[in-house]
Amino acid sequence: MKTIAVFFGGRSNEHEISVITGMYCANLLRGAGYNVLPVYLPVTGGMRLCAGVRSVDDFKELPSAAAMPKEFREVLLDGGALVDVKRPKRRQTPDCALNCCHGGAGEGGILSALLEWSGIPSASPGVAESALFLDKILAKTFLIGLGLPVVESIALRESEYRARGGAETAEARAEAFGFPVIVKPARLGSSIGIAVAEDMPGFRRALQTAFRLDDAVLVERYLDGKRDLNCAAYRCDGKIVLSSVEEVFSSGDILTFREKYEGEGTRRSKIPAEIPDRTRAEIARCMTAVMEAFGTVGVIRGDFLLVGEELYFNELNTVPGSLAAYLFGESLHSARDLLVRLVEEGMARRQTGKGIIRSGILSSKVFSGSKRIK
Repeated sequence: MKTIAVFFGGRSNEHEISVITGMYCANLLRGAGYNVLPVYLPVTGGMRLCAGVRSVDDFKELPSAAAMPKEFREVLLDGGALVDVKRPKRRQTPDCALNCCHGGAGEGGILSALLEWSGIPSASPGVAESALFLDKILAKTFLIGLGLPVVESIALRESEYRARGGAETAEARAEAFGFPVIVKPARLGSSIGIAVAEDMPGFRRALQTAFRLDDAVLVERYLDGKRDLNCAAYRCDGKIVLSSVEEVFSSGDILTFREKYEGEGTRRSKIPAEIPDRTRAEIARCMTAVMEAFGTVGVIRGDFLLVGEELYFNELNTVPGSLAAYLFGESLHSARDLLVRLVEEGMARRQTGKGIIRSGILSSKVFSGSKRIK
């Protein structure tokens, strides 16, 4: 029986959504016959192995890290294994890991780097794309470099904004840009901190909110009459598999956190979206270009904006909510099959241990002696 470590939680504004995704995936993988190690990352840091936990309810009122229930055992990564801190001889070595951390360091490449350093195969995107796409400013620069269509924007850094004359410069740039604009914290997801500014007072308020959450902000031209489209992709047997395209409907200017997650029936969408074939083909081109640029393993979801016949690549999520399983089928059976394909692909791409060149320079007489070291 293969062992899969499912990581979820983390230091992020999307911590609770990550718990939902993590337990959802852990339970589905158990149903598929895997031995699952649920690894919870508290907002205070560290890792907790909660092998016996099965429900989201177990995370609703967790105490401080010092007083966590005994089933939340503190572990660390060492030599490809999860090691119990209090009982170091208790080691469990996963055959593969699945990243269910939304936002923060978990989605932003740090967890990917830890897994890579520990030699644990991953069924999720790697360090480079995870770090790049968590930052909307860097992501836009990369997408432009790939020749993909993006909305015109400007980037603002808090350090520059707070400096003498910085606020006036930022406001002048926004004035020249033209209202309305949409203001986005650069490294947050789930629409947290995003606002549409119709005028300068609204722009100032939106910036103050965004800078309370992040030290960099992306300001984009607001597209009136836009349509929100989503498409996911993953790699299976070396081939890229694309999902159906979804259109998500919002009651306001932007799709809010509440519409995405809170309450039954608040999220309104249509799968497949009613769009022209050329738009569907352009979305496929964009998703394929990103997957091929990184050789991405795991599932990603691209979010697009359509205005008339013009398509724009809005952003890309390397750990999408529920790992975008719903875009590949409505049933739990189809979601389970997706997760199985992801972890099997991850295990198949286990690092082969390419050779490392040893120069032998430390043994050379050239650098022997304290004088030479200088």
